[in-house]
Amino acid sequence: MSELKITALIDNRANEGLAAEHGLSLLAEYGGKVYLLDAGSSEKFAVNAKKLNVDLSCVDLAVLSHGHYDHAGGFKAFFEANETAKLYLREHCQDRCCFKLGPVKEEIGVPADVLACADRFVWLEADCALAPYVYLVGHSTAGLETRGKKAHLYRETPDGLLPDDFVHEQSLIFDTAQGLVILNSCCHGGADTVVREALAAFPGRKVAALIGGFHLMGTRGVSSLGVKPAGAEALGEALLELGVQKTVLCHCTGDPGSKILERVMGDRAVYFPAGAVAEF
Repeated sequence: MSELKITALIDNRANEGLAAEHGLSLLAEYGGKVYLLDAGSSEKFAVNAKKLNVDLSCVDLAVLSHGHYDHAGGFKAFFEANETAKLYLREHCQDRCCFKLGPVKEEIGVPADVLACADRFVWLEADCALAPYVYLVGHSTAGLETRGKKAHLYRETPDGLLPDDFVHEQSLIFDTAQGLVILNSCCHGGADTVVREALAAFPGRKVAALIGGFHLMGTRGVSSLGVKPAGAEALGEALLELGVQKTVLCHCTGDPGSKILERVMGDRAVYFPAGAVAEF
């Protein structure tokens, strides 16, 4: 029997009979507890949960990976389905985040109706343990605002609108017998950065899997590539060098980026649509 079971409740792709949307929601069962990471853009993750015989009222606690609508939008529906579970999120998730490309500016932060449910929130300023062998780890790498600027992502600060340094982003990490299983829904700071930070936080451990979006998608959606092909190839090679045993691709990885990583990493890379299950 596996230690850890992860089910994709919503993703940009979906298995037959399930809804898809631009967003991500993953359900993890580990150590006798049930964890929900993100809730997609809308209530569609909850509709899929019912079809997958997942009872959201049994979730013990929830985590918001970062302060964007496509991960937070469904939490109003989650709070209606589950009256007790708290949502763990970084304090800067309440900041206004936006996508800005030239004169075009689009608000992409946590929806107001979700922020209004603050009585269900546990605000975090630092890394923490949620349970034995279950952790939340934020970014510790300097200079990530350069990645934010390149991705046209910004955050309102006391100093005005600045390139996002992703201080609101965190990884959900399970320390299993096979090694670390890292869930990071968008890897805005770089998938290789996320892995290096996890290895630094847990010296001597190996990475059994990295699961989530790798933010290789371009501005035209999942059919576009937001980096040069050589950049995506270099990311795959870096993850292999870091010893990542499995990359489970979701959401903002996009179709071209996923194909490149699958080519570079071989059977160590696999896409994870809504309805897929992974066990470790």
